[in-house]
Amino acid sequence: MEERMRIISRKMAVRMGLLMSFCLALTGTVTSGHFTVPGFLISFVLSLLISLVIGFIVPVGRISGAFSAGLGLERGSLGARIAESFISDLIYTPVITLAMTFFAYRMAMRASDGMADIPYVPMFLSSLVICFVVGFVLIFIFQPLFLKMLMKDN
Repeated sequence: MEERMRIISRKMAVRMGLLMSFCLALTGTVTSGHFTVPGFLISFVLSLLISLVIGFIVPVGRISGAFSAGLGLERGSLGARIAESFISDLIYTPVITLAMTFFAYRMAMRASDGMADIPYVPMFLSSLVICFVVGFVLIFIFQPLFLKMLMKDN
């Protein structure tokens, strides 16, 4: 049973990693005002690598489940789903957003020979807010769907 849960956890990490990476990379490049296909693809790959590392190292399901249980929420309830989505979002989104904004900032500075007048912290914070909201909605909607599919398959 424990091995089966480990397999489901890995498959969930891959599915959520792909979904979050694709959507956050798309959100980041579209909201930057400088969308390019190569920029999106590089952001997607970078984001995917980070999310897979997080998904395979950090027991996100256990952490978020323990958090909602600590709040006295029944697993599967709306309150538990909100709490678990928030914790998952808190684990993934800041790290992914930090990497993507740092990459975008470096690319902008390199393209302008260091002359771009882009303050990094406001760029990061505004992107973090947007990506946090997008990430929360994605996790809230898709995590239970993916889990249901994986439990049925395994």
